This record gives sequence, C-alpha cells and structure tokens, in this order.
Amino acid sequence: MFDYQFENPEFLWALLLLPLLAFWYWFKRKELSPELNYPDASFLADSAGNWLAYLRHILPILRILAIGLGIIALARPRTSEEKSKSKSLEGIDIVMAVDVSASMLSQDLRPNRLDATKQVVINFVDDRPNDRVGLVVYAGESYTQTPLTSDHKVLKNAIKDLRYGLIEDGTAIGMGLATAVNRLKESSAKSKVIILLTDGENNRGEIDPLTAAQLAKEFNIRVYTIGVGSKGKARSPIAYLPGGDFRYGYVPENIDEELLKEIAQQTGGLYFRATNNEKLKQIYTEIDQLEKTKLQELKFYAYYEKFTVFALWALGLFCAEVILRYTLFKSFV
Repeated sequence: MFDYQFENPEFLWALLLLPLLAFWYWFKRKELSPELNYPDASFLADSAGNWLAYLRHILPILRILAIGLGIIALARPRTSEEKSKSKSLEGIDIVMAVDVSASMLSQDLRPNRLDATKQVVINFVDDRPNDRVGLVVYAGESYTQTPLTSDHKVLKNAIKDLRYGLIEDGTAIGMGLATAVNRLKESSAKSKVIILLTDGENNRGEIDPLTAAQLAKEFNIRVYTIGVGSKGKARSPIAYLPGGDFRYGYVPENIDEELLKEIAQQTGGLYFRATNNEKLKQIYTEIDQLEKTKLQELKFYAYYEKFTVFALWALGLFCAEVILRYTLFKSFV
C-alpha cells in the first residue's frame, strides 16, 4: 500500500475508525452473545458446536477488514510511471560522405581504414538519436547509399555493408561532396552538416571539389573534412593476386590536406587528420560536441488505477461475512 499514490487521500482518515469499531465489538461482545448460567455446564464441553462459538468472532473481523478495504478503494490508490520524451528544438541533418576506394583497405588503422571508419561512424550515429542522418559513398563515382533518415537501424545496416568494389575505383572527392550537397539542399533543418572522409587526393570525377564546396556554402551547409591515414608509408593494396585477393606493399600517404582544409574553411567547418583508430574516434566525438542538437525534455506520468483490487476484496469479504452469518454461524448471532 505504501507504494501507491492516492487521488483522494482525505478518505484515509476514516481508517482511524477501525480501532474504535474493534474496541466497540470487544466491549459489546457479551451483550451481543448473551449467556445462560447452569449449575454444571460440563456436559456442553465436548459439544460439536462449541468451536463454532469461538469462531463466530471472525464475523466482525471480516466486516472490519471489508470496511477498511472499502475506505482504501474510496481513496483511489494508483501507481505512476515517469516517462520522458525529447523534443528537438533545432534539428540537424547530417550526411556522411565516405571514401570506399582501394586505398581505404590500408592497414595503418586496425583492421584497415574502412572497417575502422565503419565502427566509428556507427557509434557516431548511436550518439545522435534525434537527428536525421544520410550516407553517401564514393570512389571513382558517387551515389547515395541511404537518404536522410531517422531510422538509424536501417542506416547502421547500410554502414555495415560498406566495402571496396561497390563502385569503380578512384577518389572523386568533388563527386562525393556534390552528391552529399544534393541530399541536403532541400532540407528544412536549421543546421545542415556534411562529414566528408577520405584518404587520398581528388583524381576522378566531373566536379571540382572546390566547386562542390561553393555549392555547399550557397546552401548554408557546413562541411567537416577528415583525412584518414598515418603519416609516412602504410601497408596498402598495390596489385591483384591470381585468386582475386590483393597483394600488399608499403605506399606513401597522399592525402591532399590543403584541399580538405580549403573545403572546410569555405563552408565554415573544420579539417581533421586521423592517423590512428583513437584519433579517428576523437574526431567524431569532437564533431558530435560541435554540432549538438538543442533538445527540450518533456516529462509526463502514466497513472494506473488500483482501487478496483481493493473494492473487489472489500466486496468479497463483506459477502463472506454475510454468508457465514446466515449459514454456519446462524445459531450464534
């Protein structure tokens, strides 16, 4: 009972009457059950009805319990459950453009650049449950893997499916950025963001990266650029083996950092360099902090009425008391 809240707690004061009722019954028990005095009543000691005479005291107990439960039911006991819902005050639409060229299989990040990126991007999505996020992939060409969506389960499955060989090899940074801009240009969100990740330099595509950056600026889209790869040489794919696997060798990194810095600067974003797994995680954490969604938390309570349980018990005890009074204990009342 102590876990309940009461809608009409003033009725609980009536519970103070129950001890008075019990006392009244105790005080009046002889008047309610008159006795006959016999010179010798030993012949009644083993009578079959003697135990019923003692059990008759259960009748007022049942009635008192029924009254008590009825009073509690009138007080309307109920339980409550606190619930909260976050309402976005300033929505953010984010498109992640991910390089899936062969060089993303380089193993300077564990197990390679692409798989390390996939895991970090999934964690980034998990940390932004209130935003719409889309995914663009590019290599020699680009396309939209997942449009802007709030269904993050679908998005994360698409991220897990990223692999080399989905499209022609190469690094078309301008095409990847332009495709991401195209996904965001019609967005009505107050804040629009592209996170472009690559490990190379623009060597394919029909759109110049700085032209795509200018388009992003015109549509008020901020671009964060990330260069992935250790400085120096990395163990990277250099040729195909007869069985279709890659032959690896050590290749110098060739990230066009000046281009990535220029894209970020033109659009009001920032450039980051990820040389290992931990640095890549830190970069996405920093972007997450820079692009915080403004939320309003709404709290409400769900109430579950419990008075019917007490009312039914009260009715059951009252009926039991009446039935016993006029059947089993009829001779004693």
